[in-house]
Amino acid sequence: MLPATQEQPPAGRPQVLQPGGWPRPKGYANGMLAEGRLVVTGGVVGWDAEGRFPNTFVAQVRQTLENIVAILAEGGAGPQNLVRLTWYVVDMEEYVSNLKAIGQAYREVLGAHYPTMALVQVVRLVEPSARVEIEATAVLPRD
Repeated sequence: MLPATQEQPPAGRPQVLQPGGWPRPKGYANGMLAEGRLVVTGGVVGWDAEGRFPNTFVAQVRQTLENIVAILAEGGAGPQNLVRLTWYVVDMEEYVSNLKAIGQAYREVLGAHYPTMALVQVVRLVEPSARVEIEATAVLPRD
């Protein structure tokens, strides 16, 4: 078993768990440690306040992330409190072929905070126009 290494976060932020000797993942964390109050979203899609979807995959990702930030704010949290994102996409090739633009949108909306993430291809989503759906979990420090 390899020794664990851990990055010490600023006070009140989740701690990244990185086992010693493992390659550092790019764009996500292997594990997170947090203590506090949970803020959990359902599956969030990329529609706007009028229920309209953007035409492109990357625009839907951006809108989905913006929608997550809005939900987190309702709970008093922000992107820095995220500990997990689970992405559901209807086309893995669409995701992979847009990685650079997705990464840019991610950083513009969520910053350089990379929680644990999973990516799953699904047959379809409940909303027929949705190309991506993301569930988020954040942890707020205890008061």
